[in-house]
Amino acid sequence: MKKRFDVTGMTCASCQANVTRAVEKLGVNEVNVNLINESMSVDYDEDKLSGDDIIHAVEKIGYGASLKDKEKSTTADKPKEKDQEESNTRFRLRVSLVFLIPLLYIAMGPMIGLPVPSFIQGREGSINNAFIQFILTIPVLVVNRKFFINGFKGLFNKAPNMDTLVALGASAATFYGIFAIMRMAYGFGFNQPEIIDQYMHNLYFESAAVILTLITLGKYFEARSKGQTKASLENLINLAPKKATILVDGKEKSVDVSEIEKGDIILIRPGDSIPVDGEIIEGSSLLDEAALTGESIPVNKGVGDEVITATINKEGSFKFKATKVGEDTTLAQIINLVNEANETKAPIAKMADEISAIFVPAVILISIVTFIIWMALGYSFEFALNLMISVLVISCPCALGLATPMGIMVSTGKSAELGLLFKSAESLENLSKVDTILLDKTGTITEGRPQVTDVKTDIDHDEFIKLATSIENSSEHPLSNAIVTYAEENNIASENVSDFNAISGKGISATYNGQRYLAGNLRLMKENNIDLKNYIEIADTYANEGKTSMYFADENQLIGLIAAKDLPKATSKIAIDELKNLGYEVTMVTGDNEKTAEAIRSDLGIDKKFADVLPQDKDKVVKQLQDMGKKVTMVGDGINDAPALARSDIGMAIGNGTDVAIDSADVVLMRNSLLDIVSAIELSKSTIKTIKQNLFWAFFYNVILIPVAAGLLYPFKGITLNPMFAAFAMSISSVFVCLNSLRLRGFKPEFKNQKAIDEVEKNASNNEYQNLSNNKEIKGEEKMTDTNKLVVNVNGMTCEHCKNHVEKALNELAFVENANVNLDEKNATVEYFGSVDEDQIKEAITEAGYEFNGIEYK
Repeated sequence: MKKRFDVTGMTCASCQANVTRAVEKLGVNEVNVNLINESMSVDYDEDKLSGDDIIHAVEKIGYGASLKDKEKSTTADKPKEKDQEESNTRFRLRVSLVFLIPLLYIAMGPMIGLPVPSFIQGREGSINNAFIQFILTIPVLVVNRKFFINGFKGLFNKAPNMDTLVALGASAATFYGIFAIMRMAYGFGFNQPEIIDQYMHNLYFESAAVILTLITLGKYFEARSKGQTKASLENLINLAPKKATILVDGKEKSVDVSEIEKGDIILIRPGDSIPVDGEIIEGSSLLDEAALTGESIPVNKGVGDEVITATINKEGSFKFKATKVGEDTTLAQIINLVNEANETKAPIAKMADEISAIFVPAVILISIVTFIIWMALGYSFEFALNLMISVLVISCPCALGLATPMGIMVSTGKSAELGLLFKSAESLENLSKVDTILLDKTGTITEGRPQVTDVKTDIDHDEFIKLATSIENSSEHPLSNAIVTYAEENNIASENVSDFNAISGKGISATYNGQRYLAGNLRLMKENNIDLKNYIEIADTYANEGKTSMYFADENQLIGLIAAKDLPKATSKIAIDELKNLGYEVTMVTGDNEKTAEAIRSDLGIDKKFADVLPQDKDKVVKQLQDMGKKVTMVGDGINDAPALARSDIGMAIGNGTDVAIDSADVVLMRNSLLDIVSAIELSKSTIKTIKQNLFWAFFYNVILIPVAAGLLYPFKGITLNPMFAAFAMSISSVFVCLNSLRLRGFKPEFKNQKAIDEVEKNASNNEYQNLSNNKEIKGEEKMTDTNKLVVNVNGMTCEHCKNHVEKALNELAFVENANVNLDEKNATVEYFGSVDEDQIKEAITEAGYEFNGIEYK
């Protein structure tokens, strides 16, 4: 049984390692702890363990744990919790700064000539000065008490973490300051001014306060960065509408999406978002699926077509029947896949985990040894303590703990935006290591359905097609469907036939207008002694072009043939060229005969092919390539290719993310385009590059600065590292790792032939609009083909920042096509489609921080 838990209190890689070890000791099958999400997935035997046992093990070492609420995992509740975390950190930072500023002024102001009150000056005011510093430090210690609670709890439970280092450093500085006050009081009491002079300049209260404040500052930036990191996933979560209109006894009723049940009929108008998955039962429209599939071109949908949650209706109105609701919707599955990917570890993370497991105890030991060595060398207690605290603070492994999960989190969120779903962090990393791309042909390289390409006949063309479609209309063979479709496209109607007979493996026969006809392959013609004329040569020519010929004859002779071909997708040739430009060997596997396979291989520039391969033998092709030392990515439709997808180093299911694809593949490509293979590979490489950069700087920072903090350079250069600067450096390293990871949010696949891709997308877009215009509209409904305009008056805008803020708020509304702000006129011109929700516009303006002042329609 695999269950997910929320884990609180983790702050670094050591925390992550501690929780992992504590749960592993219980004898679970597998545990993955996610530092960024503060979550954990555990695979365990419920007969031997319970969820409470796991929670208790985590709590015992100083962290909080609870079973994750499944419903909340696909809602916006989690982001709200993260906003609360950021808010709490901001509050702690503000309180810390309020008391730190006067503390620093009193402690360091006199050193640079700043005036201070006379009662805290000199030897006479030293006790007052020290005691005021202590008073100002107390609120900083109190408001940041979580470092001490978590840190010492971890230390006492033999699971030290980053908070342990901070707590030890800040505690040492604070207790030494208290000790200094006591020594100064002793000096006053026993008239020993030399003791007063010695300790009045060696107070460390400001060091403790600065350490805590700077680390809190780092935590605040880190929390903000984490929030930005999760933005892609949160955008997905918030895509689904909260309300929907269902039809009950023919009447419209507005309900919460959570109330929709399977079988409900939902009404969708222009500009609406689809609330659940379903099937259109009336009407047609164009749907924008970009948010889920990454496909920028709207998709034409009609009766019988599937609609998926969170896609946006661009034109027309339609009704659909709910088929998947709640956790079963496509959106929920995508979110769960992304969450699961974030809760797994990439192989590259193992190195950081192994180091983190021994890092904190080693640092504590190094700090103690540092103190002992400097004391043994005859240096002062204060000097040795100063270096010990610096080692403790500089070594906090925040950057190390964030290096991998931050990169994975940003990347999986970005991949979801692009319609690329990685099932695990391991697949995200391993995809960058492959060198061979193995492509299934049917449905992957090609459209998966034959299309008529050539017609040869001795009689009138239209009459021949009418005869052919009449005969083929009763057959379910893919070639028959291609002929029927061709006839429909040419507006040629079929007629009824009699005596229809399907001849297994050969073709069909039927009586048309009182005469018997045959339609099928060459074998059928020869068995019936049909005069083939010169059609054999024509069929051979077509075969060399990868086409399949279907012969038509009366009782004596051939009257014509129709050639069909499963055509490559518009982007297949471009994608294959892109993969080859990147240095990959592209191989095709197909069940087609040698001639057809060679024609397709040659047309598309594929390096190698495997022809006449049965579906059950495709995994043998994968193994054959692997035995040659290849790292193979198998790309298929996820149904017949499941064994091959499972055997390959990385399996990619191309299409609409069917259940079989999700089960058998490592990566699911939501769009039906080979270009997404290029995007997935480039994203994988960019992610691993970013993680390596993060790890390098995290390791480099610790390797370089720990010796400096320990005073290694002091005998040669007189250089030491003040604890305050150590805390600042530690915080900056964490922020750097976060910001470096966030660069992945701007990832965009680079294609060498972008011009050709743009042309394909333009043609596809035009075709979708043309298809929609040919569809029948719902009676009584007017189709909205043109965008309309309105002007929104907005008060409070003063600069370009305001302009950008308002434009962003308006452009995020589902029915808004484009919004442009005019600062001088204090308004925004909005292009929209369908109906307008004025309340949504007002709410968007208000939430952006500006005043809504009415709408003017043009």
